[in-house]
Amino acid sequence: MGRIADGGARTGQDTARRQIVRAQVSGENRVTDGISSPARGADRILTVPNLLSFLRLLGVPLFLYLLLVVQSDGWALVVLAVSAITDWADGKLARLLDQYSRLGELLDPAADRLYILAALVGFVIRGFIPWWVAVLIIGRDVLLAATLPVLKRHGYTALPVHYLGKAATFCLLYGLPFLLLGQSTKQYTIGQVCLPIAYAFIAWGTVMYLWAGAIYLRQVVWIVRTCPLAPKYRPAA
Repeated sequence: MGRIADGGARTGQDTARRQIVRAQVSGENRVTDGISSPARGADRILTVPNLLSFLRLLGVPLFLYLLLVVQSDGWALVVLAVSAITDWADGKLARLLDQYSRLGELLDPAADRLYILAALVGFVIRGFIPWWVAVLIIGRDVLLAATLPVLKRHGYTALPVHYLGKAATFCLLYGLPFLLLGQSTKQYTIGQVCLPIAYAFIAWGTVMYLWAGAIYLRQVVWIVRTCPLAPKYRPAA
């Protein structure tokens, strides 16, 4: 009876921990052995927001080609600006059309990060920004990517996007087009106006990006200390 009671207590503790984790760290990212939420249409692929995200992904190599190979800054700016607009539009349409999907939750931030990565690398090569700014931002993403196997061991596929991370991405996705416009027209008044705006967006975006990264790391530590291992990673009894 004592062993049964101990086993029941441990089960109760595990259940309580799962409930706390779901309240603190968006339980929708929890691995549920194939069980999805029909209300969110988690398995949908062909949706308008997903189509926009796919188009954004296809624009990344085009942007780099325009920026680095032919150095057509005007068209590169158009691609970057369209990416920023569609980043807002896909989230808006997902809410208006009720077309949330698990694929969309992965595609949208992936497209954001690819555009930021491509712009940073391209701007460093063109001499628009110092290399250490790119290292800070890209290094943060690399560090967080390294925590994914740890999250998986505790039953999570990823952490939910924090509002501070969204604000940082917003600043970067709007600051980078302003920087490209300012650099390509810096001999004119419009360039002299755009450059300070771009530097402000990028500076604030970088600070918030690193701050959000620290919050994500804190969440990872909290999960490791609080949440039990997923069943398949638990040692055999």
